[in-house]
Amino acid sequence: MTLRISKDTRLCMSLSGRPGNFGTRFQNYLYRELELDYLYKAFTTTDLPAAIGGIRALGVRGCAVSMPFKEACIEHLDGLHDSAATLQSVNTIVADDGRLTGYNTDYSAVVKLLQKHGVPAASRYALRGSGGMAKAVACALRDSGFADGSIIARNETAGRALAEQCGVHWSEALDAEPAQLLVNVTPLGMRGAEAGQLAFSEQAVAAAQWVFDVVAVPVETPLIRLARSLGKPVITGGEVIVLQAVEQFVLYTGVRPDAELIERAARCALAE
Repeated sequence: MTLRISKDTRLCMSLSGRPGNFGTRFQNYLYRELELDYLYKAFTTTDLPAAIGGIRALGVRGCAVSMPFKEACIEHLDGLHDSAATLQSVNTIVADDGRLTGYNTDYSAVVKLLQKHGVPAASRYALRGSGGMAKAVACALRDSGFADGSIIARNETAGRALAEQCGVHWSEALDAEPAQLLVNVTPLGMRGAEAGQLAFSEQAVAAAQWVFDVVAVPVETPLIRLARSLGKPVITGGEVIVLQAVEQFVLYTGVRPDAELIERAARCALAE
């Protein structure tokens, strides 16, 4: 099925410091299969205010927001949905008649995955990261009943603030006490300069019971590969990115694809 573009085609897009192919493949696959007159394109920018001004001025329907723009974009929007207001982090912008509203679909995706994988809320966790995605994951852990944990972040100000928000403690490095759930919400392991880096040591992974890596490209990060080799249950960034992208698609189009179509779109989007 061919994706046809006309003067009436609605544009959706993404803004990221490191544009990838996932959103473009996933969203456009669904547009084609459902015969929706939409087109999705990934962008990066060095001028965030101008980029968001372009969304408003050109009638772009929606925009996915990734690192490092999830917090910086807020001041340029007209309002925040509760999902983003609580976190003060945006991963989705929806335009309605020139009014831009920020949402966060990462949070709900993480909550669903913790439930799906049956991770016990009594697990002590260590979360590495303090940016916008880290906020979504940490708050999802908090609201899912995880009360014993630590935020590991080199940025002490951001790390302490996030730890206080979630009722846990901040540390610059992993504590000596083993964590049962390890969560990476940094670029470590992502394709590029950090591709070969582990977010946690082999000793820490061996002592853990669960490993969760939010990096989606590649899905099999060094941390996930190590955890699998040690027989640890894992939650991958590929799972997160698919769930949150489905909710973005619904916000943009008002259409919810069925599970079989979502699975096919995900396979296409995550193919190397």
